[in-house]
Amino acid sequence: MSVRLDRLLANNGLGSRSEVRSLLRSGRVTVDGTEERRGEVVLDDRASRLVELDGAPLEFLDGLVVALHKPVGVVCSHAGTEGPTVYALLPNRWMARRPRPESIGRLDRDSSGLLLVTDRHELVHRLSAPGREVPKRYLVTLSRPVTDPAAITAVFGAGTLVLDGSPCRPAQAAGDPTDPTRFEVVLTEGRHRQVRRMFSACGHEVVALHRTAVGPYELGELGPGEWRIESSPL
Repeated sequence: MSVRLDRLLANNGLGSRSEVRSLLRSGRVTVDGTEERRGEVVLDDRASRLVELDGAPLEFLDGLVVALHKPVGVVCSHAGTEGPTVYALLPNRWMARRPRPESIGRLDRDSSGLLLVTDRHELVHRLSAPGREVPKRYLVTLSRPVTDPAAITAVFGAGTLVLDGSPCRPAQAAGDPTDPTRFEVVLTEGRHRQVRRMFSACGHEVVALHRTAVGPYELGELGPGEWRIESSPL
């Protein structure tokens, strides 16, 4: 993918186009070890070029992809009017990137687990567009034991539960043989508070919802509020 050097610098949160031109004129930017003052120079292959500012390499020239363990009580919003936001858990400099990093899908305030944040909007589409049917895995805790977990499994798998006037896609639901209040659920769609609403339709209240995977991405050993940089296999 080709990109102008001044646009690449601006996209990495280093300022407006005029501020970036000032950086270039000052001789602080190098490409493959050579000082470069021309903002209009085109980099044909960003991944193979070493672009540095004051001797430090720029971050994530091919885009930022972050796996974050969202804690309970934090919201997936930039506004901050609803409470602490997930973006406050990430380095401030990333929020100056263009396009601005966004979460891939959301988790409500009372849910925890894997949240992907990226400035690669094509990845947002690939992982969240309804037609993609990307699997998302959740661990669910209910307010009371389920006496017949096979019935929940059958209802979820049949694709007959109706939300918002249309049936949900078939979903996997497996009860925990050691704890009748716990289930593992895999969905391939992402309606608003869908897991909670599906269990509610079966007469059960979800008291804890924890996402462990989105497509090929796994939460792994990340603790609440921790994050790691991911590559994009898609």
